[in-house]
Amino acid sequence: RAMEHDRAMEVYDIIRTIRDPEKPNTLEELEVVTENGVEVQEIGEDEYLVVIRFTPTVPHCSLATLIGLCLRVKLQRCLPFKHKLEIYISEGTHSTEEDINKQINDKERVAAAMENPNLREIVEQCVTEPD
Repeated sequence: RAMEHDRAMEVYDIIRTIRDPEKPNTLEELEVVTENGVEVQEIGEDEYLVVIRFTPTVPHCSLATLIGLCLRVKLQRCLPFKHKLEIYISEGTHSTEEDINKQINDKERVAAAMENPNLREIVEQCVTEPD
């Protein structure tokens, strides 16, 4: 259990500094992500299931999808352990949460989104640590 808690803190540390696509604030400052919204379960030898629930500041489609993308991209790059990643919108906080949950957990749709140069640029701006 302690190990899972440490892993969850590692995950939170990576995502809390992601910036909001429309504001100068981080997701932590806006309470889009919280420590309680990160769960880590061991699913195999040195492999973990990471589940993130986030709360969009506005129930606004495109932005919620973008934030989900940012979370996924940053964790894929930065997580130092083997993991499966599931990202969900906190229940009841978005009008089309089921669609968005499907979209941000679908590898092909995520890959397609990241091939869009405009989207990719926004994601990069959000996930890059400020110098």
